[in-house]
Amino acid sequence: MTGDDFDVIVIGGGPVGENAAARTAAGGLRTALVEHERLGGECSYWACMPSKALLRPGHALAAARRVPGVPVGERLDAAAVLKRRDGFTSDWDDSGQVAWAEGAGLTVVRGHGELVGERRVDVGGRVLTASRAVVVCTGSVVRTPPLEGLAEVPHWTSREATSAHEVPSSLVVLGGGVVGVEMAQAWARLGSAVTLVVSGERPLPAFEPFAGELVLEGLRADGVEVVTNARARSVSLVAGGTRLSGDGVDVVGEHLLVATGRRPATEGLGVERFGFTAGEALPVDDTGRVAGLDWLYAAGDVTGRAPLTHQGKYAARAVGTAIVTGAVSPEPWSAAAATADHTAVPQVVFTDPEVAAVGRTAAKAREAGLEVRVVDLDIAVAGSALHADGYRGKARMVVDERTRTLVGVTFAGPDVAELIHAATVAIVGGVTVDRLWHAVPSYPTISEVWLRLLEAYGL
Repeated sequence: MTGDDFDVIVIGGGPVGENAAARTAAGGLRTALVEHERLGGECSYWACMPSKALLRPGHALAAARRVPGVPVGERLDAAAVLKRRDGFTSDWDDSGQVAWAEGAGLTVVRGHGELVGERRVDVGGRVLTASRAVVVCTGSVVRTPPLEGLAEVPHWTSREATSAHEVPSSLVVLGGGVVGVEMAQAWARLGSAVTLVVSGERPLPAFEPFAGELVLEGLRADGVEVVTNARARSVSLVAGGTRLSGDGVDVVGEHLLVATGRRPATEGLGVERFGFTAGEALPVDDTGRVAGLDWLYAAGDVTGRAPLTHQGKYAARAVGTAIVTGAVSPEPWSAAAATADHTAVPQVVFTDPEVAAVGRTAAKAREAGLEVRVVDLDIAVAGSALHADGYRGKARMVVDERTRTLVGVTFAGPDVAELIHAATVAIVGGVTVDRLWHAVPSYPTISEVWLRLLEAYGL
């Protein structure tokens, strides 16, 4: 091999690419990791880590206020919160990530990678060749809505929202998805006057309706003005900041955060040379192999399958295993197949209250033709009462009556994120409700809600 010859080339050095590359390197394959920005990717510097660092102090203060006798202050120290956030991003310095990659035996190549031929990747004029496979892990980019004037008006995306170093006096957030609600609450608790604009009756439309309703209550309790059933049409600069106007909305803020979704980052990759469309997802099977090609793989947001960091890392591990072992059509649930992408994807929305869900919603389960039974309960057990005065939360269990197994679970309430992995294990394992009855929850914990759900089911 020459210096530009590898067994595997991974394009994209975020968590997904790092996992795929680490897997192939651990399997003895010489692996190059190509990244044009910071190693560690969106999650490390502009998404998962900084956003949760911004949210956690506000949650801690709110939790303390719910337990009488705990001395608390009136407000957050915004400067300290932002400084702690900077620590989690390593001040946007990726040298630590580079050191990890090199220590894992990877060759880090800086620059934009483009597919220029079978197993060939051009990086700024340097052509790398892979004997085994090329893996695309380039993630996703912001989806820009068609708003009149947006191209001419400076505005925030999720990157600016998670990396800003000053609290804006006011902030308008467009979009009621995960980024929109999390950043609306984070900046409101840091002292900004926040307006959240959503197109439907409630935020988080992809989740069970009660989840969005509880988050809506939580946002309003924090002083967020929520404008529902609005259709934004235009953006303009006015005295005092940026104006967002349209059907049912006319608001002004110092900054505008556009949080209307993301799309696969396939532009500039050369995918057109192989019959695919730039800007659209790469179709893959459960091993991550791209349709019609035996040497090209992809994992993470770029595939459009389950655009979440943890699912992308899971898919990357399957890709790495498939490449190392040569697996083509592995059995479902094997290490070389990302089977869970279809039925058991967990997700947490880190607002207060939190939302934690896995599997299908009741509506999606019915659309799939399942014989569905839904069990709904308030989270009202000894553990929740001890956890916080006035604890308010809800739980839903979706059961396939033909198999008597769980196919979906959603929790909404303070600190429910830690409950969801039990539901994920149950769904992945195909655990019946009859067997789940024997998984006795510890007392007094919020997990006792599992017992109450099963009792309500009729066990």
